[in-house]
Amino acid sequence: MRKVARVVLLDPEDRVLLLHGHEPDDETDDWWFTPGGGLEGDETREQAALRELAEETGITDVRLGPVLWRRRCSFPFAGRRWDQDEWYFLARTTQTETAATALTELERLSVAGARWWTCRELERTHETVYPTRLAGLLRALLDEGPPPAPVTLDTEIV
Repeated sequence: MRKVARVVLLDPEDRVLLLHGHEPDDETDDWWFTPGGGLEGDETREQAALRELAEETGITDVRLGPVLWRRRCSFPFAGRRWDQDEWYFLARTTQTETAATALTELERLSVAGARWWTCRELERTHETVYPTRLAGLLRALLDEGPPPAPVTLDTEIV
């Protein structure tokens, strides 16, 4: 089980930053997802969240908040199956320009860019977004604030 830290990054307008990913050999098999990735060495999930955010977006001016959600997922990608235990951290920033600064080779082949999304845009999109309930989760977060303890989301198996 791969330990993963993800970031629900909100800008001053409460837009969330998502990355646009696709299968390395098929750009039509695509989806949107939060920045983040696997822990390296003995780093904490908080350290991994900030490192991954910086590598994938260039954004370093961040206030990292609490863990919002936890999710287990399993999915095929790049010719293998990935089984992950993901923690989603809330973060805020005023820095909205993005630039991937340190993508891995696999990320260079599979990440097509980044976009700030409003909650309304997420609620209306027909594009694939992970986690699949992100629009509702974001709406609850914006309306009610962070949960008092991390919420365990349904396991997603693709």
